[in-house]
Amino acid sequence: MTSKRALVASTAEVALDAERELRRRYDWVPLEEADLVVALGGDGFMLQTLHGMLERRRIVPVYGMNRGTVGFLMNDWGLDRLDDRLARAKRFEVTPLRMEAETVAGERFLLPAINEVSLLRETRQTAKIEITVSGRVVMDELVCDGVLVATPAGSTAYNLSANGPILPLGSALHALTPISPFRPRRWRGAILPETATVKFRVLEPVKRPVSAVADQREVRDVAIVEVAIERSATLSLMFDPEHALDDRITMEQFIA
Repeated sequence: MTSKRALVASTAEVALDAERELRRRYDWVPLEEADLVVALGGDGFMLQTLHGMLERRRIVPVYGMNRGTVGFLMNDWGLDRLDDRLARAKRFEVTPLRMEAETVAGERFLLPAINEVSLLRETRQTAKIEITVSGRVVMDELVCDGVLVATPAGSTAYNLSANGPILPLGSALHALTPISPFRPRRWRGAILPETATVKFRVLEPVKRPVSAVADQREVRDVAIVEVAIERSATLSLMFDPEHALDDRITMEQFIA
């Protein structure tokens, strides 16, 4: 399994130092020849690595080691016993979202999102957004700073900071979570089946401009955004058995 593995690292000095050590210790192949990738960095770099695979349309399992800040999607850093760790690693499949966005000017964008798709106000003016779920208008007008749709893998990231629910990996659910809602003030969001398609229509998009962000990629001045699951591009993350992603997501619910 480890005979054709590639090594990638973020630009952080601690990640580059780790890369040099691993290259001296183990054998590696170019990224385009690999059937497994070891990624060194933080969660942002893991998302960058996965997005790169989606763009190249060549998807292989990724085993991350934390040489960044948060490292929720990463394993602990370690130089020794890499072959054994890779052989024992547990794989988790992550299905990304697909964001289709149309701007006020009529431009169209199609972007994947592994953690979440979020709509955010661009100015001091609150956003006004109509929400449709699977063809049915469920909210005529949400007045807010923004709103997001999160996957289970992303439910402990921005979604959790916005008081959204933590979703177990493999639950086949998505979280629809408002960001600082003003009207209706008591609405705290919804849990939707992953088969649902969520459509956002920005009301007064010129007066109250809104941007749409798919993980780290932003489209400004959107008018309509549609979010659905992207089943054609399932990703695979590898974790040490004692630090499996599903256990991490479960334990986040007990952190004060």
